[in-house]
Amino acid sequence: MSPEEARQKPVTGAAPARGSDGDGYRECVPRRIALRLLPFLFLLYVVAFLDRMNVGAAALQMPLELGFSDQVLGLGAGIFFLGYFSLQIPGALAAEHWSARRWIAAVMFVWGILTMLTAFIRTEREFYAVRFLVGAAEAGFFPAVVVYLTHWFLAADRAKAVAGFYAAMPLSYVIGSPLAGLLLGLTWLGWKGWRWLFIIEGVPAVVLSLVTLFYLTDWPHQAMWLGLKERQWIAGQLEIERKAKREMHAYKISEALANRDVLLLTLCYFFAVTGNYGIAFWLPTILKRLSNQSDLRVTLLASLPYFAGFLGQQINAWHSDRNQERRWHATLPVLLTGVAIFLAINFGSSLLLSVIFFTIAGGTYYAYHPPFWAVPTEFLSDSAAAASIGLINSVGNLGGFVGPLIMGYLATRTRSFDVGLWYLFGSFVLSGIFMLAVGRGPRRPGAQN
Repeated sequence: MSPEEARQKPVTGAAPARGSDGDGYRECVPRRIALRLLPFLFLLYVVAFLDRMNVGAAALQMPLELGFSDQVLGLGAGIFFLGYFSLQIPGALAAEHWSARRWIAAVMFVWGILTMLTAFIRTEREFYAVRFLVGAAEAGFFPAVVVYLTHWFLAADRAKAVAGFYAAMPLSYVIGSPLAGLLLGLTWLGWKGWRWLFIIEGVPAVVLSLVTLFYLTDWPHQAMWLGLKERQWIAGQLEIERKAKREMHAYKISEALANRDVLLLTLCYFFAVTGNYGIAFWLPTILKRLSNQSDLRVTLLASLPYFAGFLGQQINAWHSDRNQERRWHATLPVLLTGVAIFLAINFGSSLLLSVIFFTIAGGTYYAYHPPFWAVPTEFLSDSAAAASIGLINSVGNLGGFVGPLIMGYLATRTRSFDVGLWYLFGSFVLSGIFMLAVGRGPRRPGAQN
């Protein structure tokens, strides 16, 4: 059965909604779906981010053992995103037209194995190669999950759903930073802690890839954990939304990828991600050099911005869904992140002030994501939405290559992080400007908003 047939099948004979809220289905069904899917997807994304960003903590020890410079570390951290660029659109389309469950399981298994292999590197070339391959393996995960959420959640609930899943990004740092600090203190079998960090944090991805095959459900009509009428109701409501979007904006994939707002969202995401990963990778090193504290204490301090990010994310997503407004809910947080970086550059000479300003930056940056990712699925559907999500995430995440690389290069040349932080400040400001322009013009040639 094709995905299109899978969407249509449960609509036939769907139970009509009686009363203003469909006998309460509008409240209870999304809640049941959220409780079933979001905690598990959250866990998968925590594992993904632990495996993506553990190199930032490992950088506290790798230079001493391997002789890597700041520039080498920045390039190695960033080259992940060159690999990450490669499979974004295929990953989104695989989730839409094949099976999100199988695709997610496959990429998790591969990136878990490659993460463990990072422990065996000895040279710069090996470091670059394995980081590229981990990025390529993980590339299809995020767009597949965003597409998968559109198979289950109505547009009005999508920012909260994305926030429930996306909460894993900041919380993975809250969990991962102290965990990494503890693992860095290990020395087993003559290996330093940074090697065990990669081995131990690669195992959960392999294990959970197998669990994913049995736990996730591709489509609502397959969900035996919902009642028959509940399955019919959610499938019917989702199909009504899809038909409405097709009638208003019947995009082909090529049209969607060239759409003005899709291109603006891509630029917005690129500059936001440039700023974020420039901070995320280098923050432990910045705090270490500023304070000369132990690795464990530094990683604990580095986790504070992400705890603030979790809180900001949930509050902003709730407020965005409540007001059904996306553009300003994404624009203001990313601009405020730039303000926090500006304050960190000019007034963050002490450890306390630096931690405060970077914590504010984390709280505002992560608040930006849920309303941002709700935007493309509001005017695109099916393959057009999947391909556009893949494009935005693939090109946008090239900022994860640019940010750490430029920070490392400028730190090596100037022996200071200030010049690099000015670059990140400019990136956040540009991101806010591009986001503010979204929706200001026609989404199709000749169309009126």
